[in-house]
Amino acid sequence: MAPHPDPVTLPPAVDGGGVELSVVVPAYNEESRLRPTLDAIRAHLSADPALTWEVIVVDDGSTDGTARVAREAAATEPRIQVLTAPDGANHGKGDALRRGVLSSYGRRVLVTDADLATPIEELDRLGKLLAEAGTAAAIGSRAHPDSLIEIHQWRVREWLGRLGNRLIRTVAVPGIHDTQCGFKLFDGDKARAAFADSRLDGWGIDVEILRHFRREGWPVTEVPVRWSHRPGSKVRPLDYGRVLLELLRLRTRSLTRVDLLIVLGFLLAAFVLYQDLWADLDRGYLADAGQDQNQWEWFFRVTAENVTQLRNPLFTTLQGHPEGVNLMANTVMLGLSVPLTPVTLLLGPPVTWALVLTVGLAATAICWYRVFGRWLVADRWAAAVGAGFAAFAPPMISHGNAHPNFLALFMIPVIVDRALRLCEGRQVVRDGILLGLFTTYQIFLGEEALLLAAMGMLFFGAAYALCRRDVAAVAWRPLLRGTLIGLAVCLPLVAFPLGWQFFGPQSYTQIMHGDNTNNSPRAFVEFAGRSLAGDAEDADPLAMNRTEQNAFFGWPVLLLTTVVVLWLRRSALVKALAFTAVAAALLSLGVKFRIPSTDVVLTGPWWALAELPLFESVIESRVAMICAPVIGALLALAVDRFTVAPSMVLRTGGLLAVTAALLPVLPTPYPVRERAPVPAFVTEGMYRSYLADGESMVTVPLPGPGGADPLYWQSSTGLGFPLAGGYFNGPWGPDRIGIYGSTPRHTSNLFGEVRNSGEVPEIGPQWQAQARADLKAWRAGVVVLTPQYNDHALYATVERLLGRPGRPVGGVWVWDVGTARGE
Repeated sequence: MAPHPDPVTLPPAVDGGGVELSVVVPAYNEESRLRPTLDAIRAHLSADPALTWEVIVVDDGSTDGTARVAREAAATEPRIQVLTAPDGANHGKGDALRRGVLSSYGRRVLVTDADLATPIEELDRLGKLLAEAGTAAAIGSRAHPDSLIEIHQWRVREWLGRLGNRLIRTVAVPGIHDTQCGFKLFDGDKARAAFADSRLDGWGIDVEILRHFRREGWPVTEVPVRWSHRPGSKVRPLDYGRVLLELLRLRTRSLTRVDLLIVLGFLLAAFVLYQDLWADLDRGYLADAGQDQNQWEWFFRVTAENVTQLRNPLFTTLQGHPEGVNLMANTVMLGLSVPLTPVTLLLGPPVTWALVLTVGLAATAICWYRVFGRWLVADRWAAAVGAGFAAFAPPMISHGNAHPNFLALFMIPVIVDRALRLCEGRQVVRDGILLGLFTTYQIFLGEEALLLAAMGMLFFGAAYALCRRDVAAVAWRPLLRGTLIGLAVCLPLVAFPLGWQFFGPQSYTQIMHGDNTNNSPRAFVEFAGRSLAGDAEDADPLAMNRTEQNAFFGWPVLLLTTVVVLWLRRSALVKALAFTAVAAALLSLGVKFRIPSTDVVLTGPWWALAELPLFESVIESRVAMICAPVIGALLALAVDRFTVAPSMVLRTGGLLAVTAALLPVLPTPYPVRERAPVPAFVTEGMYRSYLADGESMVTVPLPGPGGADPLYWQSSTGLGFPLAGGYFNGPWGPDRIGIYGSTPRHTSNLFGEVRNSGEVPEIGPQWQAQARADLKAWRAGVVVLTPQYNDHALYATVERLLGRPGRPVGGVWVWDVGTARGE
């Protein structure tokens, strides 16, 4: 690591070889308290004539007489030294401690505050524990159950301090209950090594030093002590918040220029892909989004409404009125839609939509970069190449048209990282708890993505265990224990939301996705429509739609990946990665698949999973998405090897091969079309006079997967009215099978048929009675027809069904059908 920006100035060299104990006292404006503290320390240490000691007082730019008092004490006791900053300025407790410890020579080093809130006599207790084999630091702990608090602080301040300390230890040093007590005894050499490596100048240095000891595996023991609050204490409750900010700055400082360039590169790449969407947020609509952009913007807006109105965030009747929508069963990404509520309310749902897509894509790449850099390769650029492919691979880019829950996958690498930490077995309880919390959060981002990630991890873990049974024999116990801890944390947190999802109002059993949900073998070698070398006409027949091009890695990438696997085939890691990719690819072929250019149909391995709970709702072609981070990992390994190859030919040729394979699958910017404007009937609030409480607006045709613009009418104007019909996943039939949209009715089917055909059917009394029944079921207040394709046929159909002409109001035709008005 780089040296500290403010080099420590050491005192003149002395022979410190015989110093047993160094006591470091940082002091800032301690004129009134310092001399009694130094007298107490000297008296206690001098009581043992065999003890060789020194006291180092570090004046941290005091503006009172602290330095004078320290020099007076030093004049009467040569074992007391006084240090001051070269510029005489106040730099903070961390800087003072660093100067003092690095100037020490003791075999042991005690750091204590100038107020001596913990009496110096407690040194004996710490020293006894430090002498025990294996202990590197003994720290005073006010939180220890055997500690004695002789004089308490003001109760509110004490409570705030405990809360701050709890937050610090949860975030930075779990397992240590009191990080901020200023009475700590260290092994001298280890203390000097830790303080030399430190960077913080403020209160956060206590946590930084303890984290250093944890990182190096040096045991730290908490010791019960006597402690008394001293008037004039420099520590305030808000200082605990400053500690967290300092730790955040420390983590930021650890980033290199290469790290920052890579992070900024991922952000820039994501922004370039969505540049046209950002250029016109008011009217821009992703051209290949189908109706999903309307749906997701509505999800963001209704979540914001539920949050601000303190309503149930798992349900609403603003769509599918009056039955409503089970939001938990619709992947509304509460993990993002809830915290982004201020953005949605202040800037609008289209901004939230663009933000989630852009930042979610970049964040996924950044998190994979961190995992690959930590566990896989040493070269940062190699990690960046692998992470870039994992996040920007063709399947992810395809879902970037319409499915942020399959694009913003930043928690998946975080979960992978925590599982790998569990295998090390160092902090099983802490890592297990974090794994449970991370999994809980991912459930509120996307459950299907979590299921696919779990499948990939199981494939990899099983294959690696077979290749490295020695590693598996050591890793399985902490991994199992941590996983069980994670489940114990996760399940209580998600029990109610998942119960609502599977058993609550408007829940369903499984989703009907229709045909063509599997991958063709050809889909793996072809290029996606959004790839640089791709063509939509070639890709479209091989996928359900342009948002489900779940393979399309291209033959150059597959060829290069195959060569890499053969080249590095002796590596257990490579074998496990290859197995994972092949297993995922085969499963994505579905229950049955046809061999290209033949009539031969084979049974795929998905048949074994197709009827199982949860798997029965998965679009099997999506299993191929597991291949993206796997291929990314193999590419990272290859680039890492190429960069250190002894032969220039191999280095250059290898890197050129990677470049040539990736160029064809580079994503191109998403095209954007202009969305239809919201009619004045809605924007100017004219609808209000037609809707009584509990009544819905019936649009012709009703909103659904084929057309969901009315959802945009709602989300862009404040959700002032409920809609009959809608675009969401809901139950249908006695078996409650999941379908896209609300339960179809005869009248809604009729509107759809007329819209598609342009032909007006024969409308008799039966149809009119059916329409009245359906309007009653929808609790309709007004029927609305906008200008659209085949609108003349639709107008004639509605006119005959209702037996009267519509009225032109605010750019639409309306029929007042409110039951409250006797219509």
